[in-house]
Amino acid sequence: MNDFNPARLSRRAVLQWFAATAAALSAGDAGLSALAPPAASGGTPSGVGYGTDPDLLRTYQPGEAWPLIFQASQKACVSALCDTILPADHLGPSASSQGVPAFIDEWVSAPYPLQQADRPLILEGLTWMADAAVLRFKKEVSALDEAQMRELCEAVCNPEGLRVGFKNAVRFFNKMRSLAMGAYFSTPAGWEAIGYVGNTPLARFDGPPVEVLEALGIQQTVV
Repeated sequence: MNDFNPARLSRRAVLQWFAATAAALSAGDAGLSALAPPAASGGTPSGVGYGTDPDLLRTYQPGEAWPLIFQASQKACVSALCDTILPADHLGPSASSQGVPAFIDEWVSAPYPLQQADRPLILEGLTWMADAAVLRFKKEVSALDEAQMRELCEAVCNPEGLRVGFKNAVRFFNKMRSLAMGAYFSTPAGWEAIGYVGNTPLARFDGPPVEVLEALGIQQTVV
């Protein structure tokens, strides 16, 4: 994305991110399909529409193409959660420094069926996080230290150890993890972290690495 800017997401960057992240969601949500509620009749949220798609040749300010719905406390909660999932480390910068929380705000605010279907799950999940933080630690989510955030997340990050009454919280965490990772690894910093070089010409290509072929149980036959 040539116009990527973590400080201000252009409309073109947002829609490019939507396309990349939607693909990641199909893999990220697969493990919790049994926890998903039945689809509503009709399959998509009702509404009167919002007009045409944004003009991708124009620069929009955040909230101009469609209103952004996150409140300040929700933004802080999302930033803390994203940085717990993808903290700054030797592989790269934190999720919040790369605009991932802003992307998730755009995602839940967008007027498209996929994003509208995710909106209630994410908003209710953020409410659950805020309530759980106060109940356990007498703090807001943004004030939790690293150990407290990990404790809060570990209660809902593993569907195998699902506790009674935590189904929606687990679905929320899984969705947020998929969105955060899909967004992060669509940024230049995310590409660098996984060694993705994009459409770069190579002087020569010797085929897949031997260890990859062995892991797949196949042999290189083209020379």
